[in-house]
Amino acid sequence: MNVHIDISEKYEETTVTIQAKEWTKELETLVRMVKSTKPIRLLGIDAEQSVLLDPNEIDYVYAENRKVYAAVQKQRIELKMKLYEAESLLEPHQFTRFSKSVIGNLNRIQRFELAFNGNLCVHFTSGNKEYVSRKYVAQLKEKLLSGGLTHGN
Repeated sequence: MNVHIDISEKYEETTVTIQAKEWTKELETLVRMVKSTKPIRLLGIDAEQSVLLDPNEIDYVYAENRKVYAAVQKQRIELKMKLYEAESLLEPHQFTRFSKSVIGNLNRIQRFELAFNGNLCVHFTSGNKEYVSRKYVAQLKEKLLSGGLTHGN
C-alpha cells in the first residue's frame, strides 16, 4: 500500500482518496478508522462502579459464563455487551479474534510461545497471557505481518 500526503494552503478541507483494484477487508477497516472522528471508550463495571476503558489499555476481551470481560493489567472488568459487539467496536483499534471466545489487542503483544497442542500462547506487555486457537493463528500472523490490516480476511 502506498500513502501520499499533499499538504497545502490551497485545500479548504481534508479529503481522503483511496485508489484500489478491488474492495477488501483491509479497505473496509481503513475507511472505518478514517471516519471515526472521536476516540472510542468502553463502559465497564468493576466492583459495582462504572469505569471508562480506553481500548489502548485493554489486553484482550473474553466471554466466560455468558458474560464479557476486558483484561486491563491484572483487572477483569465486565462489559455490558456481547463479544461480537465488542469486536466490531474494537477492530479499528487493532483487535483481532484469538479464539471463539477471545479477541486480543495486537498493539499490546510482547511475545509468543508455541504450545504443545498447536495453539499459540500470547504474552502481553502487562504480564497477562492468552491463547490463540489453531484456527486463528494464520489470520493473526497475517495481521501482524501486514501492520494490523488484513487482505481479504
